[in-house]
Amino acid sequence: MAEPLLDVTDLAVEFRTSGATIPAVRGVSFSIAKGETLALVGESGSGKSVTALSVLQLLPYPVARHPKGSIRFRGTELVGADEKALRQVRGNRVAMIFQEPMTSLNPLHTIEKQITETLSLHKGMGRAQARARTLELLKLVGIPNAERRLGAYPHEMSGGQRQRVMIAMALANEPDLLIADEPTTALDVTIQAQILELLKDLQARFGMALLLITHDLGVVRKMADRVCVMNKGEIVEQADARRLFESPQHPYTQRLLAAEPKGAVDAPSPDAPTVMKAEDIEVHFPIKAGILRRTVDYVKAVDGISLSVRAGHTVGVVGESGSGKTTLGLAILRLTESQGGIFFDGKGVQGLGPSGMRPLRRQMQVVFQDPYGSLSPRLSVGQIIAEGLKIHGIGSRSDRDRAVAQALEEVGLDPAMRHRYPHEFSGGQRQRIAIARAMVLKPRFVVLDEPTSALDMSVQAQIVDLLRDLQSKHGLAYMFISHDLKVVRALSNEVIVMKDGKVVEQGTTRQIFEAPQQDYTKALIAAAFDLKAVRTDAVRT
Repeated sequence: MAEPLLDVTDLAVEFRTSGATIPAVRGVSFSIAKGETLALVGESGSGKSVTALSVLQLLPYPVARHPKGSIRFRGTELVGADEKALRQVRGNRVAMIFQEPMTSLNPLHTIEKQITETLSLHKGMGRAQARARTLELLKLVGIPNAERRLGAYPHEMSGGQRQRVMIAMALANEPDLLIADEPTTALDVTIQAQILELLKDLQARFGMALLLITHDLGVVRKMADRVCVMNKGEIVEQADARRLFESPQHPYTQRLLAAEPKGAVDAPSPDAPTVMKAEDIEVHFPIKAGILRRTVDYVKAVDGISLSVRAGHTVGVVGESGSGKTTLGLAILRLTESQGGIFFDGKGVQGLGPSGMRPLRRQMQVVFQDPYGSLSPRLSVGQIIAEGLKIHGIGSRSDRDRAVAQALEEVGLDPAMRHRYPHEFSGGQRQRIAIARAMVLKPRFVVLDEPTSALDMSVQAQIVDLLRDLQSKHGLAYMFISHDLKVVRALSNEVIVMKDGKVVEQGTTRQIFEAPQQDYTKALIAAAFDLKAVRTDAVRT
């Protein structure tokens, strides 16, 4: 047999923190052949990302170390390799797409500069050649108006667009092996179909191998040749994808395949009071040009949208990346400037200044899409969750500590973890911490911006159940922003479908999912529930 492209043998990873040694990966072995796709799946904290980071030796040494094991790429040992040898591999022969693009992209550099830097370093391209290749890559991964986005900064793009930029950077040098850590987490279903088809096409064209780390079993089913299932740092089952999905052997694999958000929320009381109301909201961002930077046009991120959310009621907002979903949520929370009426408990809040808004902040909370970017790396988890309580003067120190412990328990985390820092948690665990931070203040209205995007399916189901329970118990009003239509269906009473800043369709969850009227809505639903059926059409369009 030919030597595998990547051969991982008996790999172990452990972290040293506060005098203790924590095993993260224990005796993991697998190999990847040229052109093959291997998927690493498992729940948050199972060791998937740690294993992937080990391949490129990107773990924070000496906090992390390999007590044993081997990682060989094309026969060359990477464990313990010097920086010169690793530079020949990183970003050139092996590239990686990270889970959280906002923390991986440099906020001070334009998109063009970050991609051309990769091409200049590894390919020796001149400025004009690198710019042309960058433009080609951005178009390839589906960035709209690619020429105009070359000078954009990461914060000026949506979460899905940032993820596509990361993919373009990783593919720039046509690597032999692409490590994709949750590559479609931030992408809506139609763009997800395009990206997956793109990766398949590149594999066929260049013989590129793919190590896919994901919690989305639908993606695994469509993409993987073989699957390794991880649990608590170990591979509990390894098999061809088809056999694993048809007859999983290990109980953990069986439980993982059966997990999916199910059920529906209870209908809110017809006489429930309106907590939040928005009338004809507009958010227009100016486009400036010329030496004097005069405004020549506007990006209409939100263009005349009205909605109301009652106590115990959830409004789901869906649409492709860049459709204006998150901007709408930020506008309603008065976190970005907007035009139109915003009413909380029947009182207008659009004209209130910072001092007028501050008492309302406790009752209006948000869970952001990127938990790592929204959690301070300098504070412990306990301090992060307690910060809002402290600012609003709620309870004594011991009262706040008890509230933090209770909030962590509600989101499925051990209260003893409150003394750790965000970097010590997996992506899914960080998202649960972000939810706990919002819920500890007992708010009345919560904007949930992709709160389950970083979570594996079994934890998604737990979070959906948790959000339902909290809503039922406290009469919470939710605005739920997501590209995951399965979660939206399980959690929402009403759905708003957005495209290019406007409402395409609006109605009850049952109406939208069972009898959509608009072609755009039909395409989104088809992509979410039958990815294979729309993949080719999505790429064509």
